[in-house]
Amino acid sequence: MVIKVFLASSSGSTAIKKKQQDVVGFLEALKVDYTQLDIACNEENRMWMRQNVPEDRKPTNGIPLPPQIFNEASYCGDYDTFFDAKEDNSVYAFLGLPPPPGSKEAEKADKADIVENGTHAEETNTVGNLDDLIEVPVEERNGNTHREEEKLQQAADEEEEAQDGEEEAEITEGETADKEETAGDETPMEEEEAVEEADEVTEDIQAHAEEEEGQEEEDLQSEEEEELLQLEEEEEAEVEEDEEEDLEETQEEEAE
Repeated sequence: MVIKVFLASSSGSTAIKKKQQDVVGFLEALKVDYTQLDIACNEENRMWMRQNVPEDRKPTNGIPLPPQIFNEASYCGDYDTFFDAKEDNSVYAFLGLPPPPGSKEAEKADKADIVENGTHAEETNTVGNLDDLIEVPVEERNGNTHREEEKLQQAADEEEEAQDGEEEAEITEGETADKEETAGDETPMEEEEAVEEADEVTEDIQAHAEEEEGQEEEDLQSEEEEELLQLEEEEEAEVEEDEEEDLEETQEEEAE
């Protein structure tokens, strides 16, 4: 299996040059055998690369840019997918190569195989079977029985305490209800007392108003009586004046 890296040796793009250097440098660091194929000077390499990149992996303009990586005729990916595999420690899987023993990717693959094959479950079952095969001493079994009896007795005691607590709660609720009923009975009494006090206040106000009205009537009567007396006195004075005038006139006539 030959890893093919398609590059553009005379690319004017700084970004493309950097991506190509990253891919080549990392493959050399991993000591992966690869072949560089230049698409700038070789039209066949350019056409082969463009034709073998899957349609769903091509950019929107339909022209894939270097670097592009293949394993023989199998497409591996471009720089972005290579970078993701590098970050995920899965470059060998990306290239379709078996990871070397002792590498992080090999350890990761071993762990995945362990989980898939159920090795952990088998080990657990084996340990469990060994525990079942070990004979438990009679004293320990008796001790376990005694502990179980203690647990049962403790559970029974807790249940009794819970029942007692429920009874106390019921009694407390009953007392609270009685107090509420008593309070409810007292409330109408208080309302009646308040009504009676209001009635008394109303009666006092009415009585005071009646007294004031009576006093006003008495005052009016007194004023009327005083006016009548004054009128009578004035009339009497006028009558006396008239009589005096008549006497004077009579005396004058007699004198003549």
